[in-house]
Amino acid sequence: MNTARVTRQNITSSLSGSGTISPKDTYTITSMAEGEVIEAPFEEGDEVTEGQILYRIDASSMESKLKSAGNSLERAQENYDTAVSEYNEAVSKYSGNTYKSTKSGYIKTLYIERGDKISSGTQIADIYNDSVMRIKVPFLNVEAAQLSAGMPAVLTLSDTMEQIGGTVFSVSSMDEALTGGRLIRYVTIEVPNPGGLTTTMSATAVIGEFVSSGDGTFEPIVDTVLGADLSASVEVERLLVNEGSYVEENTPLFLMTSSTADKLLKTYKDTMSQAESSLESAESDLDSTQDTYDDYTIEAPISGTVITKSVKAGDNVQNSGGTTSMAVIYDMSSVSFQMNIDELDISSVQTGQTVEVTADAFEGQVFTGKVTNVSLEGTSSNGVTYYPVTVTLDEVGSLLPGMNVEGNIILDSAENVLAVPADALQRGNTVYVKDDTVKEAQGRVPAGFREVQVETGLISTDFVEIVSGDLKEDDEVYVAASSVTTENAVMMPMGGPAAGGPAGERPESGGPGGGRGGR
Repeated sequence: MNTARVTRQNITSSLSGSGTISPKDTYTITSMAEGEVIEAPFEEGDEVTEGQILYRIDASSMESKLKSAGNSLERAQENYDTAVSEYNEAVSKYSGNTYKSTKSGYIKTLYIERGDKISSGTQIADIYNDSVMRIKVPFLNVEAAQLSAGMPAVLTLSDTMEQIGGTVFSVSSMDEALTGGRLIRYVTIEVPNPGGLTTTMSATAVIGEFVSSGDGTFEPIVDTVLGADLSASVEVERLLVNEGSYVEENTPLFLMTSSTADKLLKTYKDTMSQAESSLESAESDLDSTQDTYDDYTIEAPISGTVITKSVKAGDNVQNSGGTTSMAVIYDMSSVSFQMNIDELDISSVQTGQTVEVTADAFEGQVFTGKVTNVSLEGTSSNGVTYYPVTVTLDEVGSLLPGMNVEGNIILDSAENVLAVPADALQRGNTVYVKDDTVKEAQGRVPAGFREVQVETGLISTDFVEIVSGDLKEDDEVYVAASSVTTENAVMMPMGGPAAGGPAGERPESGGPGGGRGGR
């Protein structure tokens, strides 16, 4: 019969599993553009940083397209700005459903009446304004070249010799010949009408030290036919002026029917909407062209180590839709692996737990890591569901991607606790303690032992922590032969229960991807 001593020791509960080392991130460089590679300033084994230029492909074919798209956007923006301005102007211009005068003066003749349909170019009225008169008089071209708008002028009326003051309105830059071959330029002068000036009167002019080479005839500042400037036909609902009325610029002339006024404004709004749609299309086209142009410069998407480089400067690349590898980068700032834990044990695993990692390639060396993810999506095999657990190592060391490793997730640990072998624990959380005063077997309890009820704590593969119970260090307890060690085993003389007697309960082992273990 086998026994073991009750001892104090450290107990660790763990789950084990295996996996393959993977880098933190992996990226395969591909091309969405085609052409000759003109730059590839890196080599295999180089450390590259995110955003570093890896390849430049000849983009000369795209530069003209990009410029054209930019010019189209500028034109579309100008057209849209114009349409917005014209719409806002129309809202103001036709406010109150009225059509307003574009000139100041007296209405000599009114050509419209209530119910008329008015469209672009329709004659509305004759406007006459002689409050200011203009006169064109000739000056020698060399003298006229020294005159400018705004200069004061003195006019002498030809019939009365009366003098009145005026101001230079404009100076022609075109030379003309008078009788006798003299070259002159016409100077236009504006004169406030004191009330007696008419279109039958003429005058000469003096500007500074220069005297005109002839006279001119007065004309009113406004003497014109006022035509409708409309983008759609409107109907006159009511006239707001009469013949002989004096109107200023923006004075309402007639009221439009509300329905035709709405249609008029709608033409401006439709033009603005069309211009906005064209602008959006031009912006989209430029963005698309810019994206395509940007594809000709390939940057590192991550920081890491270049593992392979399959395309170099001078090579031609084809647009393979991003399927042909040009280079591969590994981010080795950290490495991880996945181990599968079965459904019976997964509830014990949490992120942040310490993991001890060993690799066949580095025998005797132990790496440490942490559980960084516990997947909620499991896979089933032979009726058991397994869940992937991601372990990230604290230090990469000499580990390389693709290496096989074994991980032990430390679930819990206890130091210097009272413990018995796992097979010493009987059903009902009892142990059989050596007691020479017991001469006969008591049911399942063999002779020479007494039954002790205990409270257990941490359980590993080999040992069970005893939290309370009539048990002390160095007591001898009954154990099955499978869990006896040479350090704490005591062989009993023949006559007691056989080594295969009452067996203690042991934790179930994990599945293929993860098993429970301990020390």
